[in-house]
Amino acid sequence: MRSLRLARIAAEAESVRLRYSARRAAVRAVLGLVALGFLFGALVFCQIAAWYWLRASWDRPAAALILAGGELVLAAILALLAARSSPGRVELEALAVRRRALEGATSGLAFSTLVTQLLRLAIDLLRRRRT
Repeated sequence: MRSLRLARIAAEAESVRLRYSARRAAVRAVLGLVALGFLFGALVFCQIAAWYWLRASWDRPAAALILAGGELVLAAILALLAARSSPGRVELEALAVRRRALEGATSGLAFSTLVTQLLRLAIDLLRRRRT
């Protein structure tokens, strides 16, 4: 009974850990997509700036370069946030609970298996002595 309860606790802990892990992955994906959007915008404005620099005065390209630089900085910040995301406290605790429950369940099963084997051995020994 105890082993089944520990296995159920392990399954619930794994469910919590996977839920929070999926949530973190979704946030990372969204931040990464937003960063890619800003990176694309920065590349477009860099091209516009180079074109203006070749064709016109220094005023227009400076504005485009400032805008492209701002978008690059924003894209870098979002990309760093997406890459830096690590498992939260709840995920780590759920993983620890799952590990402890599985260790308890397997040790309980190992003990019951050992007792069963010992009982079989004892019965075989008793049968051999009687015959």
